[in-house]
Amino acid sequence: MTASLINTVRSTFLQAFRSVNPAGKWKVLVIDEHVQNLLSTVLKQFDILEENVTLIESISSYREPQQFEAIYMLMPTTQNVDRVIQDFSNGRQQYLGAHLFFLDGLSDPLFQRLTSSPAEPYLKAVKELFVNFWVTEAQTFSMKAPELFFQIYSPPKNEASFRIARSRLEEELRFVSKRIADLCITLNEFPYIRYYLPSHHQPLGPLQPNQQTRAPPPSEGSSRWRTNLARGEAARQYEAADTEFVTKVLASMVQQCLEEHKKANPDFPSPSDPPRPRGTLIVTDRAMDAVAPFIHEFTYQAMCNDLLPIEDGTKYSYKFQSSVGTYEDKVATLSDADSVWTAVRHMHMREAIDRLMADFNKFMEDHAGFKGGGAASLNDMKDMLASLPQYQEQREKFSLHLNMAQDCMTIFEKDKLSVVANVEQCCATGLTAEGKTPKTLVEEMVPLLDGREVSNFNKVRIIALYIMYRDGVPDEDRRRLYQHARLSMVEQDAVNALVHLGARITRGASDKDTKKKLKQKPQAEEEYELSRYKPLIRTVIEDHVSNKLDQTLFPYVKDAPSVLTPANSTRQAPTPTTSLRSAKPSWHKAVRPTAPVDNRQRVIVFVAGGMTYSEVREAYTLSTSLNKDIYIGSTHTVTPRQFFDDLKVLELSGVGSRAVPNGISLTQAHNSYQEYYDQKYFIPDPTPPRSELQVPKDIKTSGKLSKAHSPSSPYAASSTSVNSLGMTGPEKEEKKKKKKGLFHF
Repeated sequence: MTASLINTVRSTFLQAFRSVNPAGKWKVLVIDEHVQNLLSTVLKQFDILEENVTLIESISSYREPQQFEAIYMLMPTTQNVDRVIQDFSNGRQQYLGAHLFFLDGLSDPLFQRLTSSPAEPYLKAVKELFVNFWVTEAQTFSMKAPELFFQIYSPPKNEASFRIARSRLEEELRFVSKRIADLCITLNEFPYIRYYLPSHHQPLGPLQPNQQTRAPPPSEGSSRWRTNLARGEAARQYEAADTEFVTKVLASMVQQCLEEHKKANPDFPSPSDPPRPRGTLIVTDRAMDAVAPFIHEFTYQAMCNDLLPIEDGTKYSYKFQSSVGTYEDKVATLSDADSVWTAVRHMHMREAIDRLMADFNKFMEDHAGFKGGGAASLNDMKDMLASLPQYQEQREKFSLHLNMAQDCMTIFEKDKLSVVANVEQCCATGLTAEGKTPKTLVEEMVPLLDGREVSNFNKVRIIALYIMYRDGVPDEDRRRLYQHARLSMVEQDAVNALVHLGARITRGASDKDTKKKLKQKPQAEEEYELSRYKPLIRTVIEDHVSNKLDQTLFPYVKDAPSVLTPANSTRQAPTPTTSLRSAKPSWHKAVRPTAPVDNRQRVIVFVAGGMTYSEVREAYTLSTSLNKDIYIGSTHTVTPRQFFDDLKVLELSGVGSRAVPNGISLTQAHNSYQEYYDQKYFIPDPTPPRSELQVPKDIKTSGKLSKAHSPSSPYAASSTSVNSLGMTGPEKEEKKKKKKGLFHF
């Protein structure tokens, strides 16, 4: 089974806490807003307090001095470094000592600022954790940066803005490359790196060849040389613009980040026992497969996120029927903590419903006192669940997923998705369910476009898939398709914007078919006619594992493995922390993991511009079928609706989008990466506490009163420990109960 990224990152944080063991046992945790959000994805408040943490404080809030050592877990910004220094300057000593843990690499200038400051005598350790990425599932990670879709694909507004747009994009890609490198370091993996290099279109967005950004042309006469070497550096630089794809730029940056890390940490990656074959990072982008975000998927997770109003892939509001028959509004969190969700999320909806019913009936059989004959349908299951006041948590889980499944099937019938999806599958695969070339596609499609029972959103999906299947259509044909579907101008803009993803939408009579090297393989074993299309990422991973992936289509950035010995280097289980410097102050030693090591080779896939839930599913299913640890990540996870909405405003640089309502920034890039980083994680300074809100000494242990120091902060809730008074047994547990809810994770 593939090792969970959630457990790996969780372990990294816990080992950081456990590496700090002050003489007095108890310690304070000081964090910033971004670290708080990252911690909350893998740890609960109780988990942190169990590590002898007596108080959690926000570095951006007013804090009273404490007689404990402190763990600072922060982003390495200039602002945060200055705040740490202020805690131990001008006669002030905020804590007995400071153990600094930065989620990213700390720059040399900031390190020098720390070690030459008045805070230096109080620094017990300085470490980099390299965990600045969002773990969304056991095998998925994200940057949570949907605005990058516009940075990558929006065309610059005019010739003069190309240089600015490119510099801004390169700045964002530098940030993303460091996040991908963080993942590799956390996994203790120095992978081979491959990237998608399309041959059927030029670089897109700000990277498309332009006089503003292209190197000057070579002097006359240089073209007479036959070899690339003899032609000279000027000619090579001029032509390089034709292959500066976002995937190539990003992959090269990741390679550079990992090489810099290895230079500073020669023992990276540490050897493993048993040996793990060296993994591979594959960098691709949304333009490689523009079909996947449009097509209707009928596996449980993908279908629910397509048809239901699920917020950010995790939050779903629904009606829950209580034991007395009344309905309550509930907000469910869909995560790996929900065993029902993880069991069925990658199943076809039909199989998922069968599994839910079987698990439900088993749940009934396993609990004595239930009278009835089991469930025969979804409605039967809902009625039976309503009569079970006990087992509330499990009952709510079943109720949630029964509601979701039934809502999906209701929409499936109402929107005639069986007919719509059949046309989509023929367009996406280029074949009918019988494996033949579709001859009557237009005849099947036009009634759907004319009909009022099919939504305009679904009509856009049909038209977009049809145009990509035909590799572009004449302008008059496209106009007629829009007319049949009665699309608004912005809906037409969404289809037309596919040109900015490298698709051809207009085709003349003499135009030849575009020669694409990457095509979907026929899936003979698929038993569901409406699920014949598989995302192209599946073909890429399968071909890579079997050493059949074309190296002209997916070249290596630097070194490539030998075909005969693909497992020629070894790796170790995750190393959660890495020593920053070898000089003073002294460093904690990383705790060796005691869990058994799984030595399966890793494949890490990164999709710039958004990944779909169907692609996420492939990472899980291929991990099992190929016996590899496969992880997939992206700038963000995209649903069909979000993809459609983003395409509508792609030419407007995202103006009016949900991600960046005012559009992407068109100002000059920052002078340095640190300046960019400081702005990204900037947190305003707190307002100094007013004198009338000072808490008297005799009652300053009250959580309620101490909140008055910083009303806007969820952290500064108390100035005393749940355990620091030396309480044990029931008294200690009672004190913990009183603390519940004070730290808002």
